[in-house]
Amino acid sequence: MARRETVRNAEKLVEEAMKGNDASHDPAHVFRVRDMALSLAHEEGLSVSPQSMEIVELAALLHDIGDYKYASDPAQETLAEKFLEEEDIEESKRLKILAIIKGMGFKEELAGAMKQEYSLEFGVVQDADRLDAIGAIGIARCFTFGGSRKTVLHDPAVKPRLEMSKEDYMQKDKQTTANHFHEKLLKLKDLMKTKAGQRRAEKRHKFMEEFLEEFYHEWDGRA
Repeated sequence: MARRETVRNAEKLVEEAMKGNDASHDPAHVFRVRDMALSLAHEEGLSVSPQSMEIVELAALLHDIGDYKYASDPAQETLAEKFLEEEDIEESKRLKILAIIKGMGFKEELAGAMKQEYSLEFGVVQDADRLDAIGAIGIARCFTFGGSRKTVLHDPAVKPRLEMSKEDYMQKDKQTTANHFHEKLLKLKDLMKTKAGQRRAEKRHKFMEEFLEEFYHEWDGRA
């Protein structure tokens, strides 16, 4: 585990920096991801290394600090880096944490970042974040975010973009909340990096498929 004082300070940073976000990317999301990442890390055998567990916990806690979707000031994107320096985290560990944070996003995978080698610490943190994006919680978060941006629930005339570049993904003006399931969320099960993440993703993925089937039936007046 990370040093307790550093963890407490990271938790305070999360609460302060993300308190104005909608509930899809609020402190509760980060704390769920941290707990899931530590659980996956135990399943994957990382608990034998205190350093690995520290990297996992701090990367999970800091992963959404300065998120481009919410940052109003470019300086916010460096908050995590400044925090690690102020906490006097040794350079090698700091660089590993920052590499996880900067590389774990879905848009980075679209840009080809995952063609490179990745660490097990990276895998458990990314999987934890993605598990929170699917299943019952993922559905709730998806519609919460869409509502916060006044995104249309569903429009049968707007088809999901099944092949996207990083730039396409970041351009959401004409998309619907329902399409986000097809463009991203339903793809995550097959993108899990760890065996533990893959196991947990199965049930959550199935729940989303069942939800969408019912959603479209109700939308069309068939249910």
